[in-house]
Amino acid sequence: MSQVLLLNTSYEPVAVITHRRALSLLDRDRVVPACDESIELVGVTAVLKIPTVMRLRRYINVPQRGARWSRKAVLQRDDYTCAYCGVRAGSEQRGRVLSRTDMTVDHVLPVSRGGKNNWGNTVCACPACNSRKGGRTPHEANMRLLWEPKTPRVSYLVLSGDVPAVWKVYLEW
Repeated sequence: MSQVLLLNTSYEPVAVITHRRALSLLDRDRVVPACDESIELVGVTAVLKIPTVMRLRRYINVPQRGARWSRKAVLQRDDYTCAYCGVRAGSEQRGRVLSRTDMTVDHVLPVSRGGKNNWGNTVCACPACNSRKGGRTPHEANMRLLWEPKTPRVSYLVLSGDVPAVWKVYLEW
């Protein structure tokens, strides 16, 4: 892992930064370590240890940025899991393994009825459930949502893949 979680003085996540940027902040005494876990950078004459979570010494005001809606962001928010049947990308459905590209975005209130592309109206769906629901609402199709679609925190979208365990404390997982 070559990325570092940067926290504000209030321990709120600010950004995920590269180890190069982290080293620069450490060198200028702008941050302090927030955990014991570290990344080792081996140089010709020295080994540098960079904490995987760092906290700024001075508070910076970060305006709340709303997460931008996109097809990819909806799939990431829902972890490529169908909101109707719970099948995940990588599992088998109807004799074949679903890939991430097979997963679709379904509009809870169909576009044909005025449904919009927004966080509260879109969920990840497998092809079978999306086809079954069609242009109906979940109630009309006799299908239940396993969770309510919500606007994600920005940090959910910044991170992809395995999130280090030490970061989860600060990301409220």
